Amino acid sequence: MAKHREEQKLALQGGMKAVAAIEGKGKPKIGAEEFMAVARRFGFSASTLTKIREAVSAEDMGTGPFLANYYSDLKETCVQKFERVAREALGVKHAIGLSSGTAALHAAFVAVGVGPGREVICPAIGFMATAAAVAAANGVPVFCDVDESLSMDPKKIEGAITPRTVAIAPTCVMGSVPDMGAIMRVARKHRLKVVEDCAQSCGASYKGKLMGTFGDVGCFSISAYKIVGGGEGGLLITDSGRVWERAGQLAECGGLWRPDRFAPPRYEGELFPGTNYRMSELGAAVDAVQLSKMAGVVKRFRTVKQRILKRLKSYRGIAPQKLNDPDGEVGYLLRFYPETLQLGRRIVRALDAEGVSCGMRGEKAAPDWHQYSWMYPIVCKTGHTDVNCPWDCPVYQQAGGAVDYARGDCSVADDLFDRMITIQLNQWYSATDCRNIARAINKVLSAYCTEDPTARKWL
Repeated sequence: MAKHREEQKLALQGGMKAVAAIEGKGKPKIGAEEFMAVARRFGFSASTLTKIREAVSAEDMGTGPFLANYYSDLKETCVQKFERVAREALGVKHAIGLSSGTAALHAAFVAVGVGPGREVICPAIGFMATAAAVAAANGVPVFCDVDESLSMDPKKIEGAITPRTVAIAPTCVMGSVPDMGAIMRVARKHRLKVVEDCAQSCGASYKGKLMGTFGDVGCFSISAYKIVGGGEGGLLITDSGRVWERAGQLAECGGLWRPDRFAPPRYEGELFPGTNYRMSELGAAVDAVQLSKMAGVVKRFRTVKQRILKRLKSYRGIAPQKLNDPDGEVGYLLRFYPETLQLGRRIVRALDAEGVSCGMRGEKAAPDWHQYSWMYPIVCKTGHTDVNCPWDCPVYQQAGGAVDYARGDCSVADDLFDRMITIQLNQWYSATDCRNIARAINKVLSAYCTEDPTARKWL
């Protein structure tokens, strides 16, 4: 009885612990096999994979790594490092690593107040994600035509502004930059928010100022499809603490960004239902390295393009793409417009034969979500339920909103998108490569066009 009473005595009262030790030992939740899965994805040979497995298997991984951004014992998680590198590289106060560039756009539009009954002006050329993110925020995208830079034409923005307009979304189109000086003047005049979509021009600048730092928010796609990024990832930057908090609320419904996660709202508009767009630790580990390489990548592309452009002659019959800032664009594409589609087809065939890979869509090309009239999820105006928000939203209709989309709305975009000739450039081209490519372009254009020193210059 005495022994039984002693065993029943609480440890808090000096008794023996009921559980003195745990005998069961397991393997790490995330261990060697998961590490090898990543190694295989990198494409190592079988012999190298065997050596990696031997090295990894020799390590005691304990319980294994915790591959999430929060509740980690690391001094700095991979996501936190990615965000720090972004702040330092782009010179901003706040950065959020997200699951994609589209997630960044959605969070940005919500953060600046896009919602039912409100419109956002989007460019007629640029990936559909910009307009789709507006609709996902329950706003209505309104398309603005472009100029020969393929970016939003600042002279046409005011014609698209209505009492319902709350924001402008200038987009960097495939390495180029918009005329941000003129766009910002219009935005300030009408007190509109500016959400920059820099997905296709990470590291570009305008007049010495980095893209993404002009407006209220800058959004980037940091992915394998872009010049910076290794998988699927996104980035949102801003100097506004309130915008950063609201974007975080949309991107992290759990409120883990807050000083006190479970506290009531500190100000009106701080808390609302969101979702989970968090960047993964594995993606961030790669993309933090990628972002640190950004300046070098951009410099190489710029050098290559300018080496080529400086050697090109001027011709009647073609017009080079307008460059809003030749020194600021990334420049991984070289573009020009032939006067006719027939001339364009002849030039493309001849350039291909000379060893310069290029392309032109032409008049019978397949739909492409980089041009407004082909963005069927937008132009069909169909929501995900029969209520059909945001286009048939009662709030939008009560505010006098009504929008239709059709080819012909943006005639410059219709024309240029099908007529442009595009030459893909490589950051690793040597000076000799650049000379040869320029020589090939001059050779072909001299055969089909008329050299004219008074025609539009390439630079």
